[in-house]
Amino acid sequence: MIGRIHSTESFGTVDGPGIRFVVFMQGCPMRCKYCHNPDTWEISTGKEVTVDEILTEYNGCKEFYKNGGITVTGGEPLMQIDFVTELFEAAKAQGIHTCLDTSGITFTEHERNKFDRLIKSCDLVMLDIKHIDNALHRELTAQDNSNILGFAQYLSDNSVPMWIRHVVVPDITTDEEYLYKLGRFIGGLRSVKALDVLPYHVMGVSKYEKLNIEYQLNGTPPASEQETLEAKSAIMRGIKDRRMGK
Repeated sequence: MIGRIHSTESFGTVDGPGIRFVVFMQGCPMRCKYCHNPDTWEISTGKEVTVDEILTEYNGCKEFYKNGGITVTGGEPLMQIDFVTELFEAAKAQGIHTCLDTSGITFTEHERNKFDRLIKSCDLVMLDIKHIDNALHRELTAQDNSNILGFAQYLSDNSVPMWIRHVVVPDITTDEEYLYKLGRFIGGLRSVKALDVLPYHVMGVSKYEKLNIEYQLNGTPPASEQETLEAKSAIMRGIKDRRMGK
């Protein structure tokens, strides 16, 4: 099977447990205003690779990954779910820890059989929830959040370990009411192992200039440490209240 990738990284340290070999898949249906990888949007521009080629590259440095493994990210890797599944199955056959970094945007019940097969060889999902409010999520990403929240519940129902990620963007994802609601949603998920609340940054702006694409958050400052801490506190309060039955 052929997949289309943007690139690989041989020494990922923020893409799951341990040191990771990271595969950046090409293609994404979302248009997040703060996306720092707009060069991964179009699937047709990716480099064609096989599963064997990726595992050969991984095995060339496998001594570094004893406590890590392979992470597949993007773009949106689930746009190429068949390829990702084949890669994870081959990786698991070699005893390699597998991690999927996704928004879950492509999850649908009518393709549930594909997801059922995928999670059998997936050790961890890093799930990025952009906004808990559907209308504001659509404004931020050009997509509804129903598939994403449905995927989170699906992972919980099937006991797939999750790390939830949420990006703090000043004046966009900093409303305490919505952060608390996000926490209450997360508090109802049974397989969440970690919560990463990440500050918005502007490191990807130069890519927009090179691609001649308008950057929609021009003038929005990076999130401060205080804003990030306050956002995490509101989310954690929602999680706690949900789990305590309040």
